[in-house]
Amino acid sequence: MTESPTQLACALAAEKQKLLACIHCGLCLEACPTYVHTGDENDGPRGRLYLMRAVEEGRLGVESRSFARHIDRCLGCRACESVCPAGVEYGQLLEAARADIADAGQRGGWTSRSLRFILRHVWQHPARLRIAFRLARALRDSHLPRLLLHKKLTRLLPPRFEFALALLVSSSSAPLRGEAVVVDASSQTVEGATTALLFEGCVTQGLFARINHATKRVLETNNCLVSAPREQVCCGALHAHAGDLEGARRLARRNVEAFEDAGRATVVTNAGGCGAMLVSYAHLLARDEEFAERAREFSARVRDVSQQLAANDVREGAPLDDEVATYDASCHLLHGQRAQVEPLRMLGAIPGLRVVPLEGSDVCCGGAGVYNLLEVELSSRILDEKLAHVRETGARILATGNPGCHMQIGAGARLGGMPLRVVHPVELLDESYRRAGFYEVADDSLVTRPG
Repeated sequence: MTESPTQLACALAAEKQKLLACIHCGLCLEACPTYVHTGDENDGPRGRLYLMRAVEEGRLGVESRSFARHIDRCLGCRACESVCPAGVEYGQLLEAARADIADAGQRGGWTSRSLRFILRHVWQHPARLRIAFRLARALRDSHLPRLLLHKKLTRLLPPRFEFALALLVSSSSAPLRGEAVVVDASSQTVEGATTALLFEGCVTQGLFARINHATKRVLETNNCLVSAPREQVCCGALHAHAGDLEGARRLARRNVEAFEDAGRATVVTNAGGCGAMLVSYAHLLARDEEFAERAREFSARVRDVSQQLAANDVREGAPLDDEVATYDASCHLLHGQRAQVEPLRMLGAIPGLRVVPLEGSDVCCGGAGVYNLLEVELSSRILDEKLAHVRETGARILATGNPGCHMQIGAGARLGGMPLRVVHPVELLDESYRRAGFYEVADDSLVTRPG
């Protein structure tokens, strides 16, 4: 009986012509944060591709610890894709390689085992996930983590635990100075308004619900009515990054169905990681006869909130007390959704806001899902470089379009004693609109759901 081809074999076959077109220019090495920090060819895209082909050709076993080690050390930031002249879709190859490694049982550490258990038994079940985030918010809002970090008591525990607490604390909100102009404003939408369906995201809704609320208000102020389908679930990005492609596919099918029921409107995201995953559903479900065409149609409708706003002139708000900000690009927003200038245009709608360029703003911060908890040492080195460049700007506000980046940079700043407020660009625009008196926000009410 002939064995079925592995996930990696299928992915390599799909990229065969592009891989053959590789001219070994080395641009991917210069763009790769892990190669830059280790100097090891096997920690760069070119070296990892060589290892993948060696496994597929039988020259190296998928059970090889060296293979798993170098694949696991990849951030999955996809910066190599943006500079590759041959257009190799490296991210899809990486996820296929990780799936084969997981199938071979090569992830045996307690952290990896815990991650697999949580992704399978919590993330796949919305009710359980809501309870988990409710508990996480209760811990965060109890101020106990802040107290532990402030008193340096976490230094007695493993660094991974201290950083996890800092990540949680960094998800809390920090209001800007000054008072908003509060008026009894009626709806800003007029006849002919467009419609959009908000993908809430599990981490965003669980820890950053204020960003979803701000997204709705900002879009509706710009004449775009927003609703959120009830049956939507996690995008599946964490599962795909961890090598659980079947888990990612199960979630993808549920989301495709949820957003079909809600109509054919644009699907708006405000999390770079989620958006890149939603866009990739067309590839993820390409071999699924029932969902392939439906997934292609769904992926074609996905837009980041900045891209949605850029379709029309963004309404200008009120000044924010001469604040100085800088912008760090989410890797997946930049390389997955190709949103380069759109987030900066959002910030440009705030009069007087001085946005200082950030050196290396297109370089990964080291968060990469749960990479910061799995590859602590290398993630810390990448984050330290990012924070050094942030210090150089002199900005007290950093805007970024992904919750993982938000928590990673926020945690690093907190542990490093940096006075830095990390926000989503839409939060700054929302605050600007509040001060302009476009709407009154009494309770930060939830996004309206149809049905």
